[in-house]
Parts: sequence; structure tokens; C-alpha cells
Amino acid sequence: MTLSLITGASKGIGKATAKLFSEKGREVINLSRTSSNLVGVSDVKLDLTEPDAASKVQALAARIEVQEIHLIHNAAVLLNDQTKTLDSVQFSRVLALNVIAPQLLNKFLIPKMAPGSSIIYIGSTLSEKAVKNSFSYVSSKHAVVGMMRATCQDLAGSGIHTACICPGFTDTEMLREHVGGSKEALEAVGNLSAYGRLIEPEEIASTIKFACENPVINGTIIHANLGQIEN
Repeated sequence: MTLSLITGASKGIGKATAKLFSEKGREVINLSRTSSNLVGVSDVKLDLTEPDAASKVQALAARIEVQEIHLIHNAAVLLNDQTKTLDSVQFSRVLALNVIAPQLLNKFLIPKMAPGSSIIYIGSTLSEKAVKNSFSYVSSKHAVVGMMRATCQDLAGSGIHTACICPGFTDTEMLREHVGGSKEALEAVGNLSAYGRLIEPEEIASTIKFACENPVINGTIIHANLGQIEN
């Protein structure tokens, strides 16, 4: 049995991925502040932005044997902000979860990852473009792509592969909150794809599963956005 560790698996894409992996017979651990409430998924309560996060991750890693591990960096925070008004405290908060936390987990878990393991980063369409009012999120998701590419180079020869999945507009709690939650706003966002709808979290989960199982995609970005319409 392989071990899958997923950050933020209590909601959205992370939860859909945890459910899929568990149904496929994998051991799944949700690293999150809240429970996934999923049968077959173990919940480790962990706030990766807190000062004691490093010691808690180190303690978790000490209990894990060397084995095939799939580490999925899914947890993220999305704020409405602009470069001209964003303060350093808010910016640091976003970077702590979206950028620093993945590296913290990498540091302690890579030594436990046998050949065949994977590290999958969850980026965004905003990993390679930008929109207004999302300065910290755009900046952090661009950084995630760089982290993935650097991870690929640093782990060459290890038998561990990596990739960055960049979802388009996905029907998650985070997106609903970001656009205000109205039906009209969600429909407008959905119409930005060539399919005229939002992506389901389960669709991204299946893409993540593919990335975990196929080392041939090592070091690549996979856009999963239903074909985004560019204006």
C-alpha cells in the first residue's frame, strides 16, 4: 500500500483527492486544521503557518517508514488584495501557507520517500498569468511553479518525480467565497472556460492521481482548465 499525504484535504480539491485515493485502497493522511470527515482517511490536525509547524511535521515524519509516498501540496489561501495596498503581514501569511509550508514538508518527508514516490504541487491558471485584486495569490502561485521545477532538478536520480497541476476555475469553497458566492457570479466565472462551466473538484482529483502514477511527466506543468477563453 502506498501512503498519500495531502494538505488541506478537508475541503474542495484536497477532499476530492483524499476520497478518490482512499477508495483506490491507498492510505491517506489529511494534514489540515480541520477534519475531512472521510471514512478511511486519517486526519492530522496541523496549521502549517504556526511557529510550531516544523516540530510537528518532524514528529510526523519520524513515525513514517521509508516507502512509496505521494505528497500533494494542495492547501492554499486566496485573498482579495492589490500591490499598492497589501501589507507585509498579509503577504507573509499567504506566502507561509502557499510557498513555505510545501518546502517544510519536503524537508522532512523526502528522506522517507522511496523510488516511485511523487511530489505534486497544486498551482493555478494564475501560476502563469495575472488578474487584478489577487496580488499575493498570483505571486505565490508563480513561486509554486518555480519550486516544482527546482524540486525536479534537486531530486534527479532519486526515482521521485514531481509536477505542478494548474486547475482552472473549480467549484470549491475558496472560489465561491472569492467571487461572493452568488449564482450569477459563479456562472460568469464558469463561462470563462470553453465548456461554459466550472470544473468539478473530482476532475482535478483524477488529474492529480494521473500525475502521481506517471513519472514521465516529471518537471512539467499540467493545465487542467477545460480550455480557458482568453479575452
